[in-house]
Amino acid sequence: MLLAVLTVSDRCSKGLLTDTAGPEVVALLKSQWPDAEIHTDLLPDDEDAIAAWLEETGGRGAALILTVGGTGMGPRDRTPEATRRVIDRQAPGLAEAMRANGAKSNQYAWLSRGVAGLKGNTLMVNLPGSKRGAHESLESILPLLRHAIEVAGGGQMHP
Repeated sequence: MLLAVLTVSDRCSKGLLTDTAGPEVVALLKSQWPDAEIHTDLLPDDEDAIAAWLEETGGRGAALILTVGGTGMGPRDRTPEATRRVIDRQAPGLAEAMRANGAKSNQYAWLSRGVAGLKGNTLMVNLPGSKRGAHESLESILPLLRHAIEVAGGGQMHP
């Protein structure tokens, strides 16, 4: 199974900061899918580049694409817009679950604009850019992802 993690950050892409959230997400994925191939990449906050990367990676057969970063209120935070351009169908419950879980410990989780949805049978989910936010968000939906990927791929329809 091919999984992908894209970190979206101007500062990390320029080498001004080290990406800690992306590797944290990869570690969580490896704990759930130890045999999966996990593709990683890093892009600046550029909506067109993000959308093109999502299209290309989904086209290579990724079952799950997680983006990390670009979901806030900043003027260059455009990951949700890029994702909406690519997906065919939204999966709003995943984004709602991440925000609700995050808000239990950090009220600013409600400001996350991340989305989730499907492009064909590829599930795409936007995670926050902080290490803690990305970890907590992914951890909150991990129990759902295996089933979601299976159903999206045409497998089992009910647990």
